[in-house]
Amino acid sequence: MSILSSRSLLFPFVLLLSLLVGGCVGTETQRSTGEFIDDATITTKVNAKLADDPSTSVLRINVDTYRGNVQLSGFVESRDEKARAEELTREVEGVRDVANNLEVKPKGE
Repeated sequence: MSILSSRSLLFPFVLLLSLLVGGCVGTETQRSTGEFIDDATITTKVNAKLADDPSTSVLRINVDTYRGNVQLSGFVESRDEKARAEELTREVEGVRDVANNLEVKPKGE
C-alpha cells in the first residue's frame, strides 16, 4: 500500500473519531454523556434512599437531577417528611444542591 492511500484512509478515520469524541462533550446548556450518567446515578440513589426510609413516600416524590443539582417535587404529608426528604437527598454522593419544591398536602386533601 502506498503512502498516499494510507493517508487518504487516515483522514476520514481521524475525522470520524473527532466527531464521536466531540459528541460526548458538554456545553453550557447541554450535559455531556458523563454528566448525564452521573445525574441518572444520583437520581437513582436518591430514589433508593427515599424508598428505604419509612418516613418518606417515594411514590409521591419526583426527583430530577441536572449537573448534580437535585430538584424534589410532588406532595408529602408533613413538614417533617419534606425536611427528611431533603436531608436524605443531601446525603447522596455527588449532590451539589437541593431545590426542595415539595408541597405539604395532608392525606385526604
